[in-house]
Amino acid sequence: MNVLIAYDRCSTCKRAEDFLKAQGVSFQKRPIKEENPTAKEIHEMRERSGLPLKRFFNTSGLLYKSMNLKDKLPDMSEEEQEQLLSTDGMLVKRPIFLYGEKVLVGFKEKEWLLALGKSV
Repeated sequence: MNVLIAYDRCSTCKRAEDFLKAQGVSFQKRPIKEENPTAKEIHEMRERSGLPLKRFFNTSGLLYKSMNLKDKLPDMSEEEQEQLLSTDGMLVKRPIFLYGEKVLVGFKEKEWLLALGKSV
């Protein structure tokens, strides 16, 4: 089952949800604030996506900024960063779309079209 991990009050998440529906892609929606990914899930998503761990942080979020994570992350191990991400869904970049073996982080229409095997 495809899973869209999103936040209802996020306009980008809403655009991603509308995009998937328009493409006829079925998915289960998972609210990131109530069902935050665990450290293990973050680790697995990062490995499947091939993306650097930094891409999983919501760098424009208030919590990220208030915790001064821009300066703290370079001194943290990957395990510590994954654990930190698992503490609050508002730290995690969204939406995250789990599609087969693919993991898409943040909504970029062209990137998502390619992942779905559609022409751009």
